[in-house]
Amino acid sequence: MIAPSILSADFARLADEARAVATADWLHVDVMDNHFVPNLTLGLPIVESLLKATDIPLDCHLMIEDPARWAPPYAEAGAYNVTFHAEATDDPVAVARDIRAAGAKAGLSVKPNTPIEPYLEILKHFDTLLVMSVEPGFGGQSFMPQVLDKARIVRNLVDAGELRLVVEIDGGINMNTIEQAAEAGVDCFVAGSAVYGTADPSATVEKLRLLASDAEKRLV
Repeated sequence: MIAPSILSADFARLADEARAVATADWLHVDVMDNHFVPNLTLGLPIVESLLKATDIPLDCHLMIEDPARWAPPYAEAGAYNVTFHAEATDDPVAVARDIRAAGAKAGLSVKPNTPIEPYLEILKHFDTLLVMSVEPGFGGQSFMPQVLDKARIVRNLVDAGELRLVVEIDGGINMNTIEQAAEAGVDCFVAGSAVYGTADPSATVEKLRLLASDAEKRLV
């Protein structure tokens, strides 16, 4: 699965930019509040407008404080998947429950330096694990391969039947890094500048998908 990140798109032409990646599986929407991360991007009104402009399921990544308050409205608006950060709440299970009750899939994200082990027991309450392979807040950063151990740990649990969730990765994914992420067991790949920085974003989505698929086949 490929999820282009509109953080790297032209914000003045978001409807057109969504159409430019019509073959994508999800459209990744980075919501930042300038508190949890040192950047301010778009919010719920833009998501509501995007929902009217595209049929691609919206994958909302909330890099915000107080997700218990702010996450459920994204689900209520019609987002397909709503992900918040483990570091932003003391009760991630309760937030996940409210997101699901509001009609969306619930995702948990962890920063590069956050260990996954303390959260393994609660992942059964989630539909997605988003492994950050850069520090959240800004696009265009370099991929951090050391985070792939988290993906491997969770992939093993999924393959063993102990968990049922999508393993997603976000940060520095491009033609040079997607294969190693796929080999670590990642299911869904967020790509920003690697997609929107090309002349044909839709074709790039398909190229990335092929690279990930070929890498996954090598593991069988």
